[in-house]
Amino acid sequence: MQGHRLGTDDALYGVVMLYWALVFFILALIAAFFGFGGIAPGAATIAKILFFAFLVVFGVSVVMGLLRGRVPR
Repeated sequence: MQGHRLGTDDALYGVVMLYWALVFFILALIAAFFGFGGIAPGAATIAKILFFAFLVVFGVSVVMGLLRGRVPR
């Protein structure tokens, strides 16, 4: 069994990890801006409305799938 050698795969992995770290850092900054800026209550209300809307859409999709004879595995 060969030992692990550093190569281009490791460099690519490092670049990908750095990219995602920066993406989540920017998302955290945006969330902090909205959280500390007093916009959070309005965003929470919108999130609740969207949650229930997508829950209804999910329920309709499941029922329609069962009616068409497709059973989820």
